[in-house]
Amino acid sequence: MMKSFKIALAYIGVIVGAGFASGQEILQYFTSYGIIGTAGTIVSIILFGICGKLLVQTGCIMKANSHKEVIYKIGGNRLGKMLDIIMTFTLFCVGVVMIAGAGANLKQQFDLPIIVGSTLIVLLIVIVSMMDTDRVISIIGSITPFLIMFIVITCLYSINTIDQTFNQLQEVALIQQKNFSNWFISAINYVSFNTALGAPMALVIGGAEKYEKTASAGGLLGGMIVGILIFLSHLAMFGKIIYIAGYDMPLLELVSSISTKLGFVMAIILFGMIFNTAVGMFYAFSARFAKQGSRKFKKILCIFVVIAYFLSFVGFTDLVSILYPLIGYLGFVFIFVLVRWRFREQYGKNVIKSRVNDC
Repeated sequence: MMKSFKIALAYIGVIVGAGFASGQEILQYFTSYGIIGTAGTIVSIILFGICGKLLVQTGCIMKANSHKEVIYKIGGNRLGKMLDIIMTFTLFCVGVVMIAGAGANLKQQFDLPIIVGSTLIVLLIVIVSMMDTDRVISIIGSITPFLIMFIVITCLYSINTIDQTFNQLQEVALIQQKNFSNWFISAINYVSFNTALGAPMALVIGGAEKYEKTASAGGLLGGMIVGILIFLSHLAMFGKIIYIAGYDMPLLELVSSISTKLGFVMAIILFGMIFNTAVGMFYAFSARFAKQGSRKFKKILCIFVVIAYFLSFVGFTDLVSILYPLIGYLGFVFIFVLVRWRFREQYGKNVIKSRVNDC
């Protein structure tokens, strides 16, 4: 059970990066639709649980060391090549967004130049990514419980201190930036995006686990907790939408409004979650091209982290609104292929078992 919980925390740590932990993703994908966005968060709880289980379980079954070997097996040469491009593109793009998010985080909370946060996280990514897989997974999962605690506290505070009417909150929420005309499409695109985002590292996490049941339970638990955190974050931000609208880091601003000391701690936790996802992205990206821990692996990682560093100065909010919906659409292809493969695998096993029993 503890091993499954550890896997769950590591999976959450990969998914919950700059956009999620800051509240920017939740604002654009759910809260911008007003109260109906709550229905979208409920849909996400279910879908995240299913996708989390599928990803980690598949990694365990195949004993994956990188996403490349998995996607070519489940998709064949043609689809595998397409999925490989999608995954590699996703890893790098999200890595860029994480670096931008680190700069925006320290800028908003401590008024430091964006270059300070971006430079700091690049150095940390390079240092930690030189470690072995188990060490990386432990580091990724260690900060997650603190974020969960802060989101729960913030949600309770927000709900208990609402000082506007429902109509006022709804009016402000509906004018926030959104990328889709429909809340349901927005919700499933968000799950799809995060599945594509989390798949490479989730497969590696699953590959490091010996037992399939443990991996499946960890993936399911991790996915559902992600969905619940979305639900709580959405409620917290909807209740205070008038005060947090316009900020790059709306959830951080909400915590800071409760207490400057809590805001300070939240900024550190947020930086840690950004770091978690950034490490997961660049680690899995480099594992696509070279064996983990090899000299080639370290060289590739350093080169692409530096390239991402310079691209990150486009701006955090703009990167989220441009890249994430695109990756979400691409993620549908991966989910379809993964579900198809798992269905065939399970159906094939059942058919063989049935024939053996008939004999």
